[in-house]
Amino acid sequence: MSSVLDTAAEGIIIVDERARVLMFNKACEWLFGYTAAEVLGTNVRTILPPENADRQDCTIWDSSRAGVREIAGAGQEVNGRHRNGSVFPIELSVGEAMTPDGRQFIGILRDLRSRREAEQRLNQLQADLLRMARVSAMDQMGAALAHELNQPLTAVMLYLQAIDRASTQHPHGGALPPPVVEILEKAVHEAERAGNIIQSMRRFVEKRDPVRHLVDLTSLIDDAVELTLLGNRPGTKITRELTPNLPVFVDPVQIQQVVVNLVRNALDAVKEHKTPDVRICTGKADDAIILKVEDNGSGIPMTALPYLFKAFSTSKGSGLGLGLVISRTIAQNHGGDLTVEPGGNGKGASFTLHLPVPSPISSPILMAG
Repeated sequence: MSSVLDTAAEGIIIVDERARVLMFNKACEWLFGYTAAEVLGTNVRTILPPENADRQDCTIWDSSRAGVREIAGAGQEVNGRHRNGSVFPIELSVGEAMTPDGRQFIGILRDLRSRREAEQRLNQLQADLLRMARVSAMDQMGAALAHELNQPLTAVMLYLQAIDRASTQHPHGGALPPPVVEILEKAVHEAERAGNIIQSMRRFVEKRDPVRHLVDLTSLIDDAVELTLLGNRPGTKITRELTPNLPVFVDPVQIQQVVVNLVRNALDAVKEHKTPDVRICTGKADDAIILKVEDNGSGIPMTALPYLFKAFSTSKGSGLGLGLVISRTIAQNHGGDLTVEPGGNGKGASFTLHLPVPSPISSPILMAG
């Protein structure tokens, strides 16, 4: 009988009326971390959490408590306690047997941890799918809004320019006063700036095949930072230490996506800091072009590091946990990489984008990525 029970895939335990363990098979040893010799003859509470000592979970083994017959049966969920103190869910089915030595209770135990993990994973994937559907909808909406807003902004610029021309050509009114002209020029400048931002947004969200060509990394970073700061609270200091004349052979929109994600993460990391500071620097190192984004936040917890570049893993209250995964994929597709120094102990995190130095044969002619 012992040999048969030891081959069972599920835990099997037998206890007597006084809740003493009479049988503890191999699956139970693996499940709870105790050997049979350590458990036999002891109270079954050894494998139950302390907080369950006076709860119904123990009454299934103890005939001195009420309700033994009623709760004996299949399919109830209780908690078990491993030898290391960890508590985990198990499914417990109990049968009762009358023997010459008195009543005995046979329990069959199934580990529910894998089932719980699968259920949590399924729920998380369903939630992520809904969020990705919203992201896709916002993608289409953003492209449509950028297209629609570009027309009225162009009209505003034309009207402002027409006012200036009309005032200088009017036979009676003459030219506008210098302060008014200055205001009109500022209005035209802001309208042009808004138009450029919308054009950048359109390029950023539109669906397109990747195209790589030589671009100046400094101007690419400046455009990405301007996009990132839209709608962000003022006061955060962004220091740029950018090496001039640093060409890279990349898909500009994809690298902009990486910069936007890194800067946005840095801004999130310092939003509770009294003097928030984000630093962006570029340069060359080890035959690679380096783009580094640092913050003065609290750093990345060591427990989060193994999951930092895994999909759907995020420490934020919102978000998909895909930003860093996509960013590293973009970097590696360009022949580079994305690395991190987690910081901590008063030092913020630092992300470094590595890109290969353009070869002499690289040209500004558009090429398929």
